[in-house]
Amino acid sequence: MDRLDEVLAHIDANLDAALQRLFALLRIRSISTDPAFAAECRAAAEWHAADLRGIGFDATAHATSGHPIVVGHAREGSTGPSALFYGHYDVQPVDPLALWDHDPFEPRIETRPDGTRIIRARGASDDKGQVMTFVEACRAWKAVTGRLPIPLTILLEGEEESGGASLPPFLEAQADQLRADIALICDTGLWDPATPAITTMLRGLCGEEVTIHAANRDLHSGFYGSAAANPNHVLARILADLHDETGRVALPGFYDGVPELPNALRAQWDQLGFDEAAFLGAIGLSLPAGERGRSTLEMIWSRPTCEINGMGGGYQGEGFKTVIPAQASAKVSFRLVFDQDPHAVRAAFRQHVLARLPADCRAEFKEHGSGRAIAFPVDNPLFARAQQTLGAEWGRPAVFVGAGGSIPVTVALKRTLGMDAILAGFALEDDRIHSPNEKYDLRSFHKGMRSWACILAALAEGR
Repeated sequence: MDRLDEVLAHIDANLDAALQRLFALLRIRSISTDPAFAAECRAAAEWHAADLRGIGFDATAHATSGHPIVVGHAREGSTGPSALFYGHYDVQPVDPLALWDHDPFEPRIETRPDGTRIIRARGASDDKGQVMTFVEACRAWKAVTGRLPIPLTILLEGEEESGGASLPPFLEAQADQLRADIALICDTGLWDPATPAITTMLRGLCGEEVTIHAANRDLHSGFYGSAAANPNHVLARILADLHDETGRVALPGFYDGVPELPNALRAQWDQLGFDEAAFLGAIGLSLPAGERGRSTLEMIWSRPTCEINGMGGGYQGEGFKTVIPAQASAKVSFRLVFDQDPHAVRAAFRQHVLARLPADCRAEFKEHGSGRAIAFPVDNPLFARAQQTLGAEWGRPAVFVGAGGSIPVTVALKRTLGMDAILAGFALEDDRIHSPNEKYDLRSFHKGMRSWACILAALAEGR
């Protein structure tokens, strides 16, 4: 698009000013999970609204039952497909604070032994630094040309790290004002430090907690051993039966809605050069678990899982106590793919438990959320434009990848607004998001701004 080179030059020349704006945002302690920081969350929302108004957006921080949602529109004078950009301004708690090398809300630039420079602060990568790559790209377009290449709305929420309860009703209420041709999200990462990626598949989730009850109190194992039902034994058998000998999940109907990976996508993943040994070696393991005959990338991106996330029952303190517990519990999560129904999976799990329950025992269930998986059609021309321009900016082809986790807003945008989303972020695996000493590479911040400037141009021009 005409003047893109000028926009990129403006970004390069104003990197220090962009960093100062990011640092001002990073200093706001917008921890959404802790009510003590509600005022800081409001401050972050108002900061964003004022910043967007400063570059010509019609922006407001809308009150909700939780933290504010910021919406900014810039549609006048632009042509081409319209876009809705989504991000979040809230951050995770910083505990344990003692493991941070410095104040997590006093951002700074560090130079590492290999010469790379990083931004160190809570929210640097997730998601304030990523959000500001997009905002700074918009700022550059406005500074150079006086307008944006396409009609654009920016949506920033403040509860992504604490459940996002306010967003779905807000999307429904504001659907006509928010609907666009495509959504843009940057809460994802690069394939490797030099290779851009567009995430096209995200897994869903079904969480369950089950408690097995037996006797009306803990029992002396010498007096009651073998005679009384032991919830630990019962629960262990139930959990062991969740998988068969090949690693497949044994719930009836669990794989309904799970197709085989398309050959074209499998071929692309095979060319990524993924190092399975290094992936496992980094966490002290060497042998892949899970479904026999499946590659590691398949298992973490395109296959469903059943994992036991926590177990408890009986005495677990120091020393030894010979009891048969009155109850035992486990937390079980299912990562879902393609068209799996989380409600059907939940029902199948509960039936699995009840069918194996001795007559003297009872089961109590607690739901811990659910959400469907989502996959976007990579043959959408807008995806091709984004892929091509990212490859040109980074000097190597952008790859379509899957993600093992979930980004619930993608499902909400699809269900409520009917929108596909281009997920193009610039985080790295070692950014330590949600952990002490979170960081964001300065190169990711700089190249991220340039990348979004290019994507906006490509979406407008169709190249």
